[in-house]
Amino acid sequence: GLLSFLSAPLIGALSDVWGRKPFLLGTVFFTCFPIPLMRINPWWYFAMISVSGVFSVTFSVIFAYVADITQEHERSTAYGWVSATFAASLVSSPAIGAFLSAKYGDSLVVLVATVVALLDICFILVAVPESLPEKIRPVSWGAQISWKQADPFASLKRVWKDSTVLLICITVFLSYLPEAGQYSSFFLYLRQVIGFGSVKIAAFIAMVGVLSIVAQTVFLSILMRSLGNKNTVLLGLGFQMLQLAWYGFGSQAWMMWAAGTVAAMSSITFPAVSALVSRNAESDQQGVAQGIITGIRGLCNGLGPALYGFIFYMFHVELSELGPELNSNSDALQKAVIPGPPFLFGACIVLVSFLVALFIPEYRKASGAQKHSSSISGGLTNTPEPGSDEDIEPLLQDNSIWELSSFEEPGSQSTEL
Repeated sequence: GLLSFLSAPLIGALSDVWGRKPFLLGTVFFTCFPIPLMRINPWWYFAMISVSGVFSVTFSVIFAYVADITQEHERSTAYGWVSATFAASLVSSPAIGAFLSAKYGDSLVVLVATVVALLDICFILVAVPESLPEKIRPVSWGAQISWKQADPFASLKRVWKDSTVLLICITVFLSYLPEAGQYSSFFLYLRQVIGFGSVKIAAFIAMVGVLSIVAQTVFLSILMRSLGNKNTVLLGLGFQMLQLAWYGFGSQAWMMWAAGTVAAMSSITFPAVSALVSRNAESDQQGVAQGIITGIRGLCNGLGPALYGFIFYMFHVELSELGPELNSNSDALQKAVIPGPPFLFGACIVLVSFLVALFIPEYRKASGAQKHSSSISGGLTNTPEPGSDEDIEPLLQDNSIWELSSFEEPGSQSTEL
């Protein structure tokens, strides 16, 4: 998670310079590379999956790619489709893996996953065109990249300079931290505390996945048109709060099923946030902007499970790794005021995220005169002096609207702004 946090903005920034396809290929390759090592050598698998965190940032490149090839009014729908296909893979892959494992053994599962990964790489090589216009990219790959562009902390410095993207990053961090922790422990919680069997857990995953696909493809576009970008984010956070609180207080199976339907609606948050970032970022900064958001999610993937595990430990809720279905805790569960303390704590964190998101301004993008005067290729040679105030420019160009408007004469109007 830490490696993804540091590398995602850098990879996104480099994809703004060199193009999306090479980095899309690289991130997919290194994400899938550890899979065959599961059967070859467990220690090598552990080492490679740790190192692959540097490159496991496919979403930052994908969302930047989508921003290149779509118009602003259709971008949120496109992000919804990307997230929905990810949800579809989460629905289908556990069922396929469980079936192959039970019938033919784990070796075939690893083999099938490796073959699918190779087919994915071949598909990118053959069928996926480059989305970044040739005029934006350097003439050759031999073009020099300054340390400012390669500095992994440069993008993080921009976060502190840009108040809008700082608010978005805090919102993403506080909302995805409990979500990542929930993913790591929720199915063990269903099995050993609520008493779900393997079939019920598979059905639960399928139900939430299918409803998430519907939410991200149908409801997301409707909500974006009717409520707007920011209000859709707030609505998604509201659904997430309700879902986590329901998980926290729920002590019966039907409560988990009902909360699962709410969880599906909360899945609209991330594509809505990505659309908000994309709408406000310049075309030559899509990669770094999406990279920062993906990096925040990667950091949460590392911290969330540790946080939830610690809270379970503090409240003496024991979750063994792969034990049988347990019903021994059912009496204590019925008497407990808060059966799932980590989920209620997560709801409180999302509440803070909701309050932060209220302050995110939903700006309109400025006209073409507001855009950067030079492309990335021109910026390779015209870099500002180190240490100057212009050394780090804001990621979201709309912040300059307020700076420029303060210089206007009272009563005068700027049609360009």
